[in-house]
Amino acid sequence: MHKGFTLWFTGLSGAGKSTLSERIHRRLLDAGARVELLDGDEVRTHLSKGLGFSREDRDTNVRRIGFVAELLSRNGVIAITAAISPYRDTREEVRRRIGSFVEIFMDCPIEVLAERDVKGLYKKALAGEIPHFTGVSDPYEPPLQPDLHVDSSSEDIAVSEERVWNLLKRMDLIPVSW
Repeated sequence: MHKGFTLWFTGLSGAGKSTLSERIHRRLLDAGARVELLDGDEVRTHLSKGLGFSREDRDTNVRRIGFVAELLSRNGVIAITAAISPYRDTREEVRRRIGSFVEIFMDCPIEVLAERDVKGLYKKALAGEIPHFTGVSDPYEPPLQPDLHVDSSSEDIAVSEERVWNLLKRMDLIPVSW
């Protein structure tokens, strides 16, 4: 039916990782795929509770997500992750460990993210009120060669969904008939 693999969405908070990953998750379920969605916020609540936002804790969080994704993937399940995963070397470590790994970079300028942010976190971070905020006062290292680069500030979500879907077909990870 399909192979197990990991579809890894990375990008800043508010860039559209959860929105696009949920659409792909739903579409795969509707096609009859064995698929699980590991959303960064849920993982922090259930798997990484107690971790802070130091580099070490962020890396631990990403490695835990990667470990679960690896287990799922090698057992024929499509693992979709949606997590900021700010450090390039840690993402690459997870990619090497999993093997069948597709990286989607959700890109969006800080100015647009700040406009979208209903909680006002970016405005607070930009004003120095929130320490260690990824992309503002803490680094985010974008992928150098993602499998797909999505500019969520200018691309319609339906177009992004089709681009991801077509990439998975081209990579022979899902049946062309889907």
